[in-house]
Amino acid sequence: MSASVTAVRGPMVWFRGDPFLIAREDAFVHESDGLLICTDGVVTAAGDYTALRDRLPDSLEPVHYPDHVITAGFIDTHIHYVQTGIIAAFGSQLIDWLNHYTFVEEQRFSDPAYARTVASSFCDELLRNGTTTALTFCAVYPESVDALFAEASRRNMRMAAGKVLMDRNAPDALLDTAQSGHDDSKALLERWHGKGRNLYAITPRFAPTSTPAQLEAAGALRREHPEALMHTHVSENTGEISWVRSLFPERAGYLDVYDHYGLLGRGTVLAHGVHLTGRERDRCSETGTAISHCPTSNLFLGSGLFHVHDAKDSKRPVHVGLGTDIGAGTSFSLLATMNEAYKVAELCNYPLDSVKAFYLATLGSAQAMGIEDRVGSLEPGHEADFVVLDPRATPLLAQRTSRVSDIEELLFVLAVMGDDRTVRATYVAGTLAHDRDVVTAD
Repeated sequence: MSASVTAVRGPMVWFRGDPFLIAREDAFVHESDGLLICTDGVVTAAGDYTALRDRLPDSLEPVHYPDHVITAGFIDTHIHYVQTGIIAAFGSQLIDWLNHYTFVEEQRFSDPAYARTVASSFCDELLRNGTTTALTFCAVYPESVDALFAEASRRNMRMAAGKVLMDRNAPDALLDTAQSGHDDSKALLERWHGKGRNLYAITPRFAPTSTPAQLEAAGALRREHPEALMHTHVSENTGEISWVRSLFPERAGYLDVYDHYGLLGRGTVLAHGVHLTGRERDRCSETGTAISHCPTSNLFLGSGLFHVHDAKDSKRPVHVGLGTDIGAGTSFSLLATMNEAYKVAELCNYPLDSVKAFYLATLGSAQAMGIEDRVGSLEPGHEADFVVLDPRATPLLAQRTSRVSDIEELLFVLAVMGDDRTVRATYVAGTLAHDRDVVTAD
């Protein structure tokens, strides 16, 4: 069988390293007229068009996106697909919001048909926003996991997900047990992890909704399957931290609960981390544990400001990616999320420039999930997930981008003003998966 080859041409940006930690010229790549060649879903060449055009197969004309920006597909390191339906639910504080909206909505996912419907619209929404990989919570019901992985597989997306583990402090209809949670998660992991592009994540909701026995079972599952990811929440809200302290008085702090049960390490992504102490950030750095920065959610629920500059301190850097945290988050767009991350950083007296923001949404998020060898960059050998951004998507955006002086200013304008309309096209494994300008019949 002959190889499937895709090629696109246009201005390109991507990352080879972390611009928080190394020189920008070593971390950031910009090709003003680039060529990307993909074979069987993998990048085989990326660079200057003139230098690479002779490597194109005979008669293959690259899809040309002049006056656009081609970058690696965006990666969302924290989102709840089962909360898609409650975006913009009036936000009180975290715990009240969970009780009034989240727990009610998640009970609907006991219906496999409903789960399939939401999973389909969720995947479509990701692609419409240029997101090619997401790390997502499902519901407590195994069927909700099956529905999502089936839809992601149909689109050949690299998706990471897991069944929520929750055996206390939630409605009875949403509770499992330490044993059933372990057994269901193990069965799902063995069914889906590594099948196609799917990745399984062991997913305790957060410490207050899991007993010590359940966290112990989660740790045992992680030891049995170190190839799986681990995904939960930490230190989002000050009231939550106090609650954890009351439930686990023997532990040194919130992070120490997860540490005690063997849940930290490479491939662990902790959502929020707004109120982590310096000692806790040190421990994240020591273990390779990552934080998902979710600025739209943190602002919406009034949880606080995440200090990205503290997390990326070169003396003990922590892996950080961006997360939309739908449905407390207010947009599927990682461009909109970059916009809010910039504002949060400004309030913390740390200017977050466009290069660092785009890094957080691509290679930084891949590194947070421990999959930087597969996605997050246009470097040869990576899976060919990429997005084409349109600097003229709206009249105002066209007016503003016509005045930029360099690629960094252009990226900044896209981050501040961009949304789903800015995403001209999304490619998954080298195949066009979303085209903004093509209307499809239902």
